[in-house]
Amino acid sequence: MSDVKELQQERIGIFNDVHDNKVPKRVPVNLSLSFEATAQFAGIDIAAAQWKPSLASEAAEKVCQTLYSDSCPTGGSLRFPSFYEILKSQSFIMGSNGFIQHPEVVGMDPEDYDYLIENPYDCLLERVIPRQYKALNLNDPISMAISLTKSYLAYQADMGEAMGNVIPLVQKYGYYPGNPGGFAEAPFDYLADQLRSFKGINMDIRRIPDKVAAACDALYPILLKKGMPSVITKYSRVTYPLHMPTFMREKDFEKLWWPSFKRLCDTYASMGVGNQLWCEDNWTRYIDYLYELPTNTVLIFEYGDMKQIKEKLGKKHIITGLFPLALLKAGTKQQCIDKAKEMLDILAPGGKYIFSLDKIVISINEREMENLSAVAEYVRDNGKYSNAGETAGMEFNKEDYKTDMGRAFESKYYSTWEQYKNMNNRTSDIGKDKLQGLEERLFQYFTSLLI
Repeated sequence: MSDVKELQQERIGIFNDVHDNKVPKRVPVNLSLSFEATAQFAGIDIAAAQWKPSLASEAAEKVCQTLYSDSCPTGGSLRFPSFYEILKSQSFIMGSNGFIQHPEVVGMDPEDYDYLIENPYDCLLERVIPRQYKALNLNDPISMAISLTKSYLAYQADMGEAMGNVIPLVQKYGYYPGNPGGFAEAPFDYLADQLRSFKGINMDIRRIPDKVAAACDALYPILLKKGMPSVITKYSRVTYPLHMPTFMREKDFEKLWWPSFKRLCDTYASMGVGNQLWCEDNWTRYIDYLYELPTNTVLIFEYGDMKQIKEKLGKKHIITGLFPLALLKAGTKQQCIDKAKEMLDILAPGGKYIFSLDKIVISINEREMENLSAVAEYVRDNGKYSNAGETAGMEFNKEDYKTDMGRAFESKYYSTWEQYKNMNNRTSDIGKDKLQGLEERLFQYFTSLLI
């Protein structure tokens, strides 16, 4: 076996041990630069790379040669300008610096609540998406069809081209390859982000809380379907960026945000699918709620007291994040290493810990990269366990959780195979995977336009 293959097996082993309730050989290092930061680090024009992702191929290689990580330290992007621009997006717009900006926008009026609650997927396609994407003008169907087709083709092409930068590097450098997973949002966040907006949802909480709760329940089966991995393994995880809770009063969080999200996490857990949460901002006042989530939930913290987090959550959940990105910019190399040592001393004992930063790196210069590299190598060399293989905290069992699929997902814009066969009874069953696969891909694309 080659050295690279051996290294990859070691990396797979330490990540799997963390998820298998074992103390690993050493703390896994999970660092990743955004697509924009990767291009910037190599001196490539960010806007140009956004339009032609393969331009960042050599940049991605340079990052791998510079920065230590057990996972690939560079990745693709959820947002390329091609499909947004074709659709005349008002919610995602490229700025003059090449970064995609997200202004405050409203896609759903208060008067739309009843229709959303009654037919949520129909409402998203008929009312919300056309408001956010002006090229999808229902009064100009031919132009709309052409724009939609071009945007989907651009989406597929750019995502594939970006991943073409990354996949070969995973094998070349022996990185941890990850596992099949999914991406979703909490139902309340989905309602807030691009349907009602930050301002709009805060008015709704006070004026029409019952409709907000009903809308979260209506969106629940859509988000559950969206996040479901195409293949489930014991290491599959659904990732959520969590946006609104730290801006809410706890009584509103408890009544309106938490119930549908907790159901979502429990249902995935009942199917053997893990949950991974980006706890944006400071979740200290919600730490007891986090404890109630399924065992082995991966919690990526931005802020918080490390000792409190470890004490309250460290035996049940997998802790990561918290290393301050700001320190890479403002601190010396030794200050950064000292912080990494402090984190290892507090968070590593007992396992269930993966080293990572508190935020995604969207911009980095040479000095910051030197600091980050010093930190990564320090953790690699000093995050070793003397009790590898011992049991780490509580064990996950999917039988501990209840499946709640919510109401059936139904829409005139989505056909199951049975419905398709009823309309086309001469279609061969051989075509099932192809036709149902197209249905699923379009569902994923439409729902992604609102994340």
